[in-house]
Amino acid sequence: MDKIKIITDSTADLPSHLVEKYDIEVLPLLVNINGKSYRDGIDINLRSLLDLMELSEEFPTTSQVNPKTFLDSYKRYLNEGYKIISIHISSKMSGVYQSAKIAKEMLDTGDIHIIDSRNVTAGLGLLVLKACKLREEGKSAAEINEAVMGVLPHVKSALVFDSLENLVRGGRLPKAAGKVGNMLGIKLIMEVGDGEMKILDKVRGSKRAVKYVTKYVSRLGIKSGETSVLLHVESRETLPALRENLTEGNVDFFECEVGCVVGVHAGPGACGVFFIENF
Repeated sequence: MDKIKIITDSTADLPSHLVEKYDIEVLPLLVNINGKSYRDGIDINLRSLLDLMELSEEFPTTSQVNPKTFLDSYKRYLNEGYKIISIHISSKMSGVYQSAKIAKEMLDTGDIHIIDSRNVTAGLGLLVLKACKLREEGKSAAEINEAVMGVLPHVKSALVFDSLENLVRGGRLPKAAGKVGNMLGIKLIMEVGDGEMKILDKVRGSKRAVKYVTKYVSRLGIKSGETSVLLHVESRETLPALRENLTEGNVDFFECEVGCVVGVHAGPGACGVFFIENF
């Protein structure tokens, strides 16, 4: 049986108890603001970052995990006899995946499997958890890689944003879409599709937004045996209603808050669901 290490980056936004339970190596991205750099989830938490953003005219930037960090991590686990499954934020959103590939090429080994999740936050997190559960079932590194790649296209999401300002300022959404989303009472429903943020639909008001997300999850269905994630950033309006609807629909889910890197772009009030569709 392979001795396998699962590695991801901090944009997976996995709760600490799951990181500890599955012994996941999480490599932090950096958040840069006011001339200082902070390791996501280590040097700064989301609430502290949002406070800094309120007081600063400067919009934060983020920095990817560099190849040397990957190289050091990979070397350590290879030397301990591990095979590695390394799953990361969409290559269309960050250079993290490319950094991982550079490190693997420097080591010239077949014992590292690097996966571009084509997703972010809880979508990435679900794939990492899938890999961990397959490892527990005794699957080999090659089998885990193949299985995760098979699930990858079926990770779906529906997300509601109170404001799209941060998505626009951070370059995750065109300005034109941001203007529509900031119209009075209009809520844009977003998804992560093919590695990018995309608009699913637009509705008027929070109640209709919650209803849309609930119906979207129900229509696609959730694959039997798979858990889902209710993700939020200090959402006081959408979160309780969506939580109630998912519970009434007997959806198996856990809640988590986004980390700092994702929180920079989401902004306060965002909420949504990530799940693996029935396929």
